Amino acid sequence: MRAHGHLAGPRDSCGMDADVLIVGGGLNGPVLALALAQAGLSALVIDALPEGAQTADGFDGRAYALALASRRMLAALGIWKQVAEQAQPILDIVVSDGRAGEGAGPLSLHFDHDEIEEGPMGFMLEDRFLRIALVEVPVLRGQRVVAQQAGPGSVSVTLAGGQVLRGRVLVGADGRMSAVAAQAGIGRSGRDYGQTSIVCAVGHEKPHHGVAHQFFVPAGPLAILPLKGKVSSIVWTESRERAAAIMGLDDDGFLAALRPVFGDFLGGLTLMGGRYAYPLALSLAQRLTGARLALVGDAAHGIHPLAGQGLNLGLRDVAALAEVLAQAARRGEDIGAADVLERYARWRRADIAALAGATDLVNRVFSSDNPLLRAGRGLGLGLVNEWSWARRGLIREAAGLSGDLPRLLMGQAI
Repeated sequence: MRAHGHLAGPRDSCGMDADVLIVGGGLNGPVLALALAQAGLSALVIDALPEGAQTADGFDGRAYALALASRRMLAALGIWKQVAEQAQPILDIVVSDGRAGEGAGPLSLHFDHDEIEEGPMGFMLEDRFLRIALVEVPVLRGQRVVAQQAGPGSVSVTLAGGQVLRGRVLVGADGRMSAVAAQAGIGRSGRDYGQTSIVCAVGHEKPHHGVAHQFFVPAGPLAILPLKGKVSSIVWTESRERAAAIMGLDDDGFLAALRPVFGDFLGGLTLMGGRYAYPLALSLAQRLTGARLALVGDAAHGIHPLAGQGLNLGLRDVAALAEVLAQAARRGEDIGAADVLERYARWRRADIAALAGATDLVNRVFSSDNPLLRAGRGLGLGLVNEWSWARRGLIREAAGLSGDLPRLLMGQAI
């Protein structure tokens, strides 16, 4: 990937270290650097975490649901060929409602990938494989940005060691507690869900056949997502207090607590890798841009994980921003100008608002044991399951195929 020659390099004749300075070395930051390099723009990724902090030698339990459009984007950037063999296609999705220990209700919603022509709706991929595929992207590790300053023709950041870096655009890809957004005076709005998601992976006796399950119980949803072999990724949402108690159990106690919610349809369970707990809140940046600045990923939006769309939403930001900056550069525009960055914000606002609103509404409706709501939920799932046009529309949404897509999400170079 270094062969592009645009990922990083010496300061140019205008005194710039890179066209785009990206703060945050998780996933969105390095992917953005690759996308910009493909378009001939230089990018420098800066990350506060030290070398090796993001990666694990073995399977640690973390995995992602990648929508079909995200797979196309990774293919266009040359990443997918490195991870394709480790990816598990999501062939079907079953959505049901019920209570822990009682199983699913009589009505459910079934999405079959054969209902769309493009193929599997998405793929499950372990975190370690995606990070390994991005390892060649140069990242300044262990470097914390302590100040940033936007000027008429450039933006600069000061590192904790005193080094000053200059670029034309600064991108915050540094998570929900984005220091880049905070230093730019960009506030956040949202609400605390009072829930925590427990993330892990389990082995099971029976094959999953590529089927993903979304099981709603009053405390919060349980997602069972297929990985390679007889292994599934678990996103188990509980109340904050209950989740803390579950995380305090040993492995045997943890599995004993999980089994009544999970059920026995895949046979016996074994824990694989670690367990992770993530407090849940809706957290939206009040602006996506500032002076020579743009936000992507969790720095721009943190939504409920029930749809598994967090990383996909961030990749849509990355694809849109890369395309806007590339087009502006080809026109000879200043890529950090306010009107250029506003094109990115305008492109992304509606999609972010729609998905944040939808996940928030579904969580409110399904995280309740009210008998009337329970009856209405079951009826709604049953009706949608009978309407083929509605199912196909939701499948295309889940696959990331709807709306005004950036070129990368269509598998095309920018």
